[in-house]
Amino acid sequence: MLIGVPKEIKNHEYRVGLTPSSVMELVKHGHNILIQHDAGAGVDFSDDQYISAGAEIVSTAEEIFARGEMIIKVKEPQPHECKMLREGQILYTYLHLAPDPDQTKLLVESGATCVAYETVTDADGGLPLLAPMSEVAGRMSVQAGAHHLEKAQGGRGVLLGGVPGVAAAKVLVIGGGVVGYNAASMAVGMGADVTILDRSIPRLRQLDSEYEGRARCVFSTNAAIEEYALEADLVIGAVLVHGAAAPKLLSTDLIKRMKKGAVVVDVAIDQGGCFETSKATTHDKPTYIVHEIVHYCVANMPGGVARTATMALNNATLPYAIALANDPINALFTNANLQNGLNVHKGSVTYKAVADALGYSYVPADEALKV
Repeated sequence: MLIGVPKEIKNHEYRVGLTPSSVMELVKHGHNILIQHDAGAGVDFSDDQYISAGAEIVSTAEEIFARGEMIIKVKEPQPHECKMLREGQILYTYLHLAPDPDQTKLLVESGATCVAYETVTDADGGLPLLAPMSEVAGRMSVQAGAHHLEKAQGGRGVLLGGVPGVAAAKVLVIGGGVVGYNAASMAVGMGADVTILDRSIPRLRQLDSEYEGRARCVFSTNAAIEEYALEADLVIGAVLVHGAAAPKLLSTDLIKRMKKGAVVVDVAIDQGGCFETSKATTHDKPTYIVHEIVHYCVANMPGGVARTATMALNNATLPYAIALANDPINALFTNANLQNGLNVHKGSVTYKAVADALGYSYVPADEALKV
């Protein structure tokens, strides 16, 4: 198969769909790789490294999309990229379609086969291609939150870990999954006063055992969210509904009543955000202030540590990329976990949460693949 990797064009997005190491693996499986000139420059992978791995360098994204049988990206395609897709072509990338009707419409119109990293599952029902970026984003969320608590950044002027004689900052992590666990681990490690909210008692037991009393593990209710948010200096929104829009857990009214200069970090912003006052921001202007609360809502947080993120993502995506390249229809038919990643195929929406969210008729993936 001829696989194309365009340069990412979203603001401050430096990650790349394939590393030279991944290219080498795909070439060994008999595939040909096109890499757009300087696609890996932002993470210090040169064109020469890709050539040494067996890739061909091409000048433009237009050539990548025109020639490639499968397009491997990191972020969702931008509108003009969607318009270059065609029926019979595979798009393998993050999509986050549920809160994005415009992108969904363009992908449906393209007729392409679109496999979303974020809805591929594993045998335990986990999300193996989302997990590496969730780990990165969870750890970054506390790093970013600590920085923006500084007075010069608009925050309360609070040091996350405090000092002897001065209490540590109060950190609320809403959601105890991969993002929440990694956020809490960073916050605990920095000496903060940490509370984790989650709706799964087994998960809370697991976290309680993990942190050995260094973090409160509390069942999540509206009352608990209100109680701990009003006390918090930093709130991390770390909730995810598989393939669907994130629930709004902090209302505008609650935001208004929080401590002046507190920071909220919405890691779920790719899925529409979990705070009512959230709107997507970028790395060059990551925050805004609403009701005297600093909002950090960067839509591609891992792009800020692009080299780490690229390598972590490739470790997870490569086995599925090889399976798709070797025999795409068979891989999607026979691998139920990979099939869960199929969101759009030949004009049909094949992921139920996306269809329900955006008003499309749902066509089960195994039915759509027979067309």
